[in-house]
Amino acid sequence: MDTIASKASAEYDTNRPAERNSIVNSEQSKNISRFVEEQWDQRIIPVLSDYIRIPNKSPVFDPNWEANGHMRAAVEMFEAWASQTSVEGLTVEIVTLPGRTPVLFCEVAATAADAGSVLLYGHYDKQPEFSGWEAGLSPWEPVIRDGRLYGRGGADDGYALFGSLTAIAALQAEGMAHGRCILLIEGCEESGSFDLPFYVETLRERIGQPDLVVCLDAECGNYDQLWTTTSLRGMLPGTLQVEVLTEGQHSGAAGGIVPSSFRILRNLMDRIEDPRSGRLHDALYVDIPGSVVQQHRGVAQVLGNLPIDRLPWAGNTQPELDDMVELLLNNSWRPSLETVGISGAPEIQDAGNTLRPSTSVKLVFRLPPILDAAPAAARIKEVLEADPPYHASVEFALDTPQTGWSAPPVAPWLDSSMQQASRDFFGKPAMFMGMGGTIPFMKMLGDAYPETQFMVTGVLGPKSNAHGPNEFLEISTGKRITSCVAGVLADHAKQARA
Repeated sequence: MDTIASKASAEYDTNRPAERNSIVNSEQSKNISRFVEEQWDQRIIPVLSDYIRIPNKSPVFDPNWEANGHMRAAVEMFEAWASQTSVEGLTVEIVTLPGRTPVLFCEVAATAADAGSVLLYGHYDKQPEFSGWEAGLSPWEPVIRDGRLYGRGGADDGYALFGSLTAIAALQAEGMAHGRCILLIEGCEESGSFDLPFYVETLRERIGQPDLVVCLDAECGNYDQLWTTTSLRGMLPGTLQVEVLTEGQHSGAAGGIVPSSFRILRNLMDRIEDPRSGRLHDALYVDIPGSVVQQHRGVAQVLGNLPIDRLPWAGNTQPELDDMVELLLNNSWRPSLETVGISGAPEIQDAGNTLRPSTSVKLVFRLPPILDAAPAAARIKEVLEADPPYHASVEFALDTPQTGWSAPPVAPWLDSSMQQASRDFFGKPAMFMGMGGTIPFMKMLGDAYPETQFMVTGVLGPKSNAHGPNEFLEISTGKRITSCVAGVLADHAKQARA
């Protein structure tokens, strides 16, 4: 990936003209852009707004999802919209396995012989509400402000189905060939995609052997060009619980006799995280390839201070480092840890003078893309639970560890196609970078189809804040990425038939 990153950076800096390397000519790209613009304004934004109103939180956050019916309402909304598109050769089906979140499975027949097969992926489940939404904004009520559609799930990842089918429809409107397209839209991604392997196995024959995967659930470094994700970190989630009593006691009567569960928890946390430097346990690190370092130098050159400036810093808080390349590598190829939840302690206004019986924290480790998550999880669990202070009751209950993903080398035709699409629809060359988040399906696909090419992109740019308050989808970026997908699908068909 080093040659691609350096080439993209050089083109960005010099803005020198490049030879056109796409089957889509200039007039067709203009027509595709107009078609996509119209479809987004008339058909996509209204249904995305309705989708935002559905609180279909992922199963981990809504264990009663099946009885509550929100997940079914969302997937049926998607099915109804897809069934009413102008895409020729389209079949749409909700596939449901007992006790598992439904999958929307769409198939579009190829418009030419030997035009290859493409798998387009997205998800429709959502993160929970979170607090801190600005006045006039909320997770479940869509608001369009300054060209941005606010609300939970629009950017992560409700638009994927609509963008994918619209890209196919744009090609058909131009009479341009595309390969067989499979759309797989799952309802469990935000919970770690634990339902998805069962659907992939059930649908294996119908999915077939894709030679290109398009994923629209990733980040973009800015809103100025097409960004393609070259790696995804893994994830190791779990709950650490420390218990010292079976019920709370008066802090005066028990203090000094019973050790604090919080102090014990701090002691255990120090085993896996240096409290001063933030360095984690050695079992969570890998050697970073030199090509990755070079790629991120190109990203740092293009983005400048944007990775820092995009974050809502409190007071005089500073980043962990002052080296932008190292910060980008920290975010994409090194492990990190966040305590995302705490239980066992009341709100401050309700806190009595009580020695609490237990403290629990939900920990989420982000892992380097090529680190095997299962042995890493086993090692962290061993370290946290071994020989607890005061023989307190300690348990680190693991959720599903997820190994990350590193993309195979980009084929020359795909590199050229994405570069041309970015110039056509953004006016600047494409860029490549690692992403700090996790998309479990990419690892699953990479293992199943080692020869497959990947285009992993998305609308989650600066301040879009997926998972947090004020999540938004930059509408113009959604339109441009849709057009870019159309261009790549056309070039894919040409490449397959060559």
